Amino acid sequence: MKWMGRYAGYNGSSFRKDMLSGLIVGIIAIPLGMAFAIASGVKPEYGLYTTVIAGILISLLGGSKFQIGGPTGAFIPILFAIVMQYGYENLLIAGIMAGVMLVLMGLFKLGALIKFIPRPVTIGFTAGIAVIIFSGQIANFLGLHGIEKHEDFWSNMKEIGTHISTVNIYSLLTAGSCLAVILLVPRFAPKVPASLVGLILSTVVAALFFEGQVTTIGSSFGAISSSLPQFHVPEITWERIVNLLQPAFVIAMLGGIESLLSAVVADGMTGSRHNSNRELIGQGIANMVTPLFGGIPATGAIARTATNIKSGAVSPLSGVIHGVVVLLVIVLFAPYASHIPLASMAPVLMMVAWNMSERRSFMHVMKTKTSDSLVLLITFLLTVFTSLTTAVEVGLIMAVLLFVKRMSEMLKVAKVLPDPNHKHEKVMDYMVREGHDCPQINLYTIEGPLFFGAADRFEKSVMDAIQRRPGILLLRMGKVPFMDTTGESNLAHVVKHMERFRGTVLLSGIQAQPLEMLKKTGLIERISPDHMFEHTGEAINYALTHLDDQKCKGCKHFAFRECAALASAGTDSEHMIKLKSGKRVEANSPINPLKIDETMGH
Repeated sequence: MKWMGRYAGYNGSSFRKDMLSGLIVGIIAIPLGMAFAIASGVKPEYGLYTTVIAGILISLLGGSKFQIGGPTGAFIPILFAIVMQYGYENLLIAGIMAGVMLVLMGLFKLGALIKFIPRPVTIGFTAGIAVIIFSGQIANFLGLHGIEKHEDFWSNMKEIGTHISTVNIYSLLTAGSCLAVILLVPRFAPKVPASLVGLILSTVVAALFFEGQVTTIGSSFGAISSSLPQFHVPEITWERIVNLLQPAFVIAMLGGIESLLSAVVADGMTGSRHNSNRELIGQGIANMVTPLFGGIPATGAIARTATNIKSGAVSPLSGVIHGVVVLLVIVLFAPYASHIPLASMAPVLMMVAWNMSERRSFMHVMKTKTSDSLVLLITFLLTVFTSLTTAVEVGLIMAVLLFVKRMSEMLKVAKVLPDPNHKHEKVMDYMVREGHDCPQINLYTIEGPLFFGAADRFEKSVMDAIQRRPGILLLRMGKVPFMDTTGESNLAHVVKHMERFRGTVLLSGIQAQPLEMLKKTGLIERISPDHMFEHTGEAINYALTHLDDQKCKGCKHFAFRECAALASAGTDSEHMIKLKSGKRVEANSPINPLKIDETMGH
């Protein structure tokens, strides 16, 4: 049998590798699935159901060969807030809605757009989520009693402070033993899943020495059922849909970002390339189906995906096997999980928070002391002290505004003249000085994008200069890569101002996109195709043959090398210009409309 696509070249050896990697990742996913569910405010088995169903669907339908899907730490603050505010049933509906949104994003090929979210924003909210996860486990680590959970960070910290006197030494010893194992196992047995070993050993310690002294999963959530998840469609009403639009959108955006980041990491580790739109569709279908079996929202898990690759995974089948492994554990061993102390789960989540905190990237960006540092810090603080939704919205707006500001600062508008001492008479801004500036020709170099953030500065710079009413305004556009409608509007205003006193606007070296913009708006016809040139030299030659000879007589500026002849010439000055300017460029004819179309590929 010949395998195709993502399974090309698949054989028995590949299957054995997938079996091993799937087994390893499945074992790792078991404690994480329960821990993420508990931290999100739902029963631990719902995290396991999510690991099974979403894990299998994301592997089969996603756009990355090596992606491992399931519940992740990044979702914890969002899901917990939804459960607190709307309840578990509405969380399921929000998950289904998020799945629909992800599918639509993939169908409309928006996968590439999600990648444009600035890195400082993703680092900021990821670090903020890590702080929330870590701080949320302090109470379980210390075994505090009477703790009431809140949505906001400050209230939860106040709860811990108020009940700090209720520290349970047995919980502290249980959590400490689990943490010690998690830290030591990777040093001596790096291929062994440290979190699972830590849970088992600390559970055994608590059962043997502290029986009845620590809070367990069973005492908090009841026994974990070993039966398969039941199919159930939540009651979906229009009112619920409207109320859950924002939470669902946040889940969809965060899920999309996390899954594509995970896919990019996988690409970097394997040299493969994922399909971002297919990945979003796969994630969407998984999130539409999983809630029907009681599962919570899922996305690509970076750490588990990396482990999958390091364990030798060859195809998406490893992800399917990982889901099957978790399913078998639910059926065979679920009741035993009820004895796991919450104090044992706390170090697992704390380590997840530590590993996802992006601490090195965080400090790297902060050391730059740039606008990116500000965006990062604000996003981080808002994530911790307000909500992820607010943090991402403000972070994105700040990033966009600061980007526009930086781009606008890139625009340079300089008045220039030819330097006769340069081999090719290159135009330079230092040639413009008092007593050496042509009264009839204003020559400007425009550098940078001519868009809404910079167009006003362009117009102001040019308008201030043309108040003296030059007969010809020559704009060098060779270094303008982009023009939007605002930039076009400002250029049109300059053209209109020149037309008021019968002046002429010439353009040279205009690039493809700005040229296409002028065509679409009709400004190219207003300027006239005969006034558009490929080279500045051609435009200068044209300008010099259309001067007012009477104004040239007696002029002492000598801005161009032809000026000496013009200043003393009579009515035959046009002929003299043509003779003297013949070597400025190879050709001295304007671009005609047909040639403009040819440059655009029409």
